[in-house]
Amino acid sequence: MMNGEMSATEFRRLYDTVFPILFRVAFRIANSEEAAEDLCQEAFFRLHEKRMVFPNSDEAKYWLIRVVKNAALNYAKRKDRERKAYQRAFREIQRDVETGEGVLLKREVQDEIREALEKLPENLRIVLILKEYGELNYKEIGRALGISEGNVKVRVFRARERLAGLLPKDGSYVP
Repeated sequence: MMNGEMSATEFRRLYDTVFPILFRVAFRIANSEEAAEDLCQEAFFRLHEKRMVFPNSDEAKYWLIRVVKNAALNYAKRKDRERKAYQRAFREIQRDVETGEGVLLKREVQDEIREALEKLPENLRIVLILKEYGELNYKEIGRALGISEGNVKVRVFRARERLAGLLPKDGSYVP
């Protein structure tokens, strides 16, 4: 991959290594396993189709993270617009199916966290998603977003602070 087209072996190694990270990031943003998988597959397809060349596998990884992050944000915005249009058109009230107290409580906490995350400004939300759900370190996040490691640390700190302020004080989990 260094000075020419990526070999099938290099592509497979990159796919096996990076797909789980991309999936976690896409899922957290898009909130759909199916959409996350599709978005990740599309990113790898674009990489292969364009026969992109990177100086090393890390650069390919960061390019893929940027592509998936942007695609997932677009997907989430589109789905939100569709949901709002549907609600307006049919005036339906969304109801959760109760399948037991434990499952319901877990879902409520997850919903609280997701709703609080959505209230964060995009630049704070994205670093927190990459850190907590993408399991990237500060340096990797900085490279993926094109910002300094120090800036990433500041944004993660601010994001956690704001998230904690948005969540109820009853013991809900804050990443």
